[in-house]
Amino acid sequence: MPCDHPDHDQDHHGHGHSHGHAHGLSPDQLDWAMAVGVSLNAVFVGVEVACGFWAGSLALVADAGHNAGDVVGLLLAWGASRLARRPPTRRYTWGFRRTTIYAALGNAVLLLTACGAILWEAWHRLQSPEPVAGPMMIAVAALGVLINTLTAMLFMRGRDRDANVRGAFLHMAADAVVSVGVVVAGIAIMLTGRTWIDPAVSIAITVAIVAGTWDLFRESVDLALDAVPRGVDPDSIAAALTAIPGVVEVHDLHVWGASTSEIAVTVHLVVPETAAHATALAAATNLLRDRFRIAHTTIQIEREDASQSCLQRPADVL
Repeated sequence: MPCDHPDHDQDHHGHGHSHGHAHGLSPDQLDWAMAVGVSLNAVFVGVEVACGFWAGSLALVADAGHNAGDVVGLLLAWGASRLARRPPTRRYTWGFRRTTIYAALGNAVLLLTACGAILWEAWHRLQSPEPVAGPMMIAVAALGVLINTLTAMLFMRGRDRDANVRGAFLHMAADAVVSVGVVVAGIAIMLTGRTWIDPAVSIAITVAIVAGTWDLFRESVDLALDAVPRGVDPDSIAAALTAIPGVVEVHDLHVWGASTSEIAVTVHLVVPETAAHATALAAATNLLRDRFRIAHTTIQIEREDASQSCLQRPADVL
């Protein structure tokens, strides 16, 4: 519902996609990384299945199923990143950029679910240890270390600025660590004959993965609920806007993630002097874009008398 006054200026400032991947991966780089990652891991799944049947190792076949889930996770993140670049439509006026948020949440849930399954299996194996498949399992796990590490490195540069990319990175990094654990445990078991080492190492590694994934899960839930994105301080934004010449008050400030890499803001600025509206609007737009890297802004200018009757102005929120 608009504020009830005719003299309102609004700015729907650009869709600053360039801000979304600054210092990260460009769309072409991300597509290339995803294509390479999916291809490498799909081939690895095939190798694991073949080796598992050849060696009669149910563990290898089961791990192939787990790695197939990683391929699904990569495809989920890739598909969301592609959808996010599609232009808005008359029905989807924001476009499809929020799919990256749901992909990040989906990847976090997949990772936590996989960790739960590993912990469950490891607990049972601690109680009833089973023989390890031997050199074949160690060799395949070593190949997994190489492939998963290479894939994770493809997403290192984009993980800090995009939760969707970070979900893909964590998937691959977690698998690399698990594979390292399998190699170490396999060698230790061959040297000592103590089969409990395998599930014990699995539990330790999985707990560490859960600790690292939990942060992604919380962040993606926050983004899905339109919380203020991490690293953004609404008070700092309000103070900076209030310091603009001509602005006497800031209210109805909302900050949320338009995607995992873009921030959106709506705000009302009270500017009593009509002659100062245009300059205040331009200054606010530039400030939000350049200082706070806001990808999409909607700014409403109000005269002082209009701000008092603004129906969107809750008493307990800026």
